[in-house]
Amino acid sequence: MTRTIVASATREVVIGFDQPFCVIGERINPTGRKKLAAEMNEGNFETVKADALAQVAAGATMLDVNAGVTAVNPNETEPPLLVKTLEIVQELVDVPLSIDSSVTAAIEAGLRVAKGRPLVNSVTGEEEKLEAILPLIKKYNVPVVAISNDETGISEDPDVRFEVAKKIVQRAADFGIPAHDIVVDPLVMPIGAMGTAGKQVFALLRRLREELKVNTTCGLSNISFGLPHRHGINAGFIPMVIGAGMTSAIMNPCRPQEMEAVHAANVLNGTDPNCQEWIMKYRDHQPAAAGATTPTDAAASAGGRRRGGRAARRSA
Repeated sequence: MTRTIVASATREVVIGFDQPFCVIGERINPTGRKKLAAEMNEGNFETVKADALAQVAAGATMLDVNAGVTAVNPNETEPPLLVKTLEIVQELVDVPLSIDSSVTAAIEAGLRVAKGRPLVNSVTGEEEKLEAILPLIKKYNVPVVAISNDETGISEDPDVRFEVAKKIVQRAADFGIPAHDIVVDPLVMPIGAMGTAGKQVFALLRRLREELKVNTTCGLSNISFGLPHRHGINAGFIPMVIGAGMTSAIMNPCRPQEMEAVHAANVLNGTDPNCQEWIMKYRDHQPAAAGATTPTDAAASAGGRRRGGRAARRSA
């Protein structure tokens, strides 16, 4: 059975087909978060600290740490900022970390200070990246996320993405890196833009599990990009990808609807023996009373009365 081991200073986590789904908290990432990027640039890490604590409290198994605050001179600016962020986070919480950067120098700087056995996020199938990142993975004996794109970009053909993943696993073997230390990201496409995106990733996950025997991850919320009520889509997606073989995901653990789907999938997938985690978490859960009026219902009802009143006045 494939087992990918990650660790903090004192805590070991196993990612595997027979393990509970690994939730990798996504919040420590300034991409698309202008306020957080500005704070980190100024040396203010209060939001980073708050996000680290909140995600672990919400049930994150690991935390992804990204410090890519600017596209200007990232080879110079990102390594020290990533190091500082990693040091702050690992002093605050005791969970394994994912070092998230597209800058090789930043990844290496992060690996020098990371405690335990972090996950590196990531390497692609591009030759330049393979030659730069895989030696670091071997040197520091850590697992790596393998993203299924190469010099040709991201293919819409799932067979092409599988072949890129296979190439990365094979190239890693050339460096003496075992397949159990490769966590493949098959690339989840937005379902709103590609109607077959769900079916594609389910089929890919089965192949990755059965043929390459690797663990897998993804940027979970990609599936709902551009759609309203995204968290409903995400929550529906979670048990389906877990059923297809996905073993981890980079996601927001502070969304109760999505975490409930994770816990339920663990129960149904047999990785929560005797439903112990589910019972401990939800035994005191109080559902809304039948027929109770929610704020949304009340607003809709009031709106209907107002519209009805106007119509009545017009007809009068």
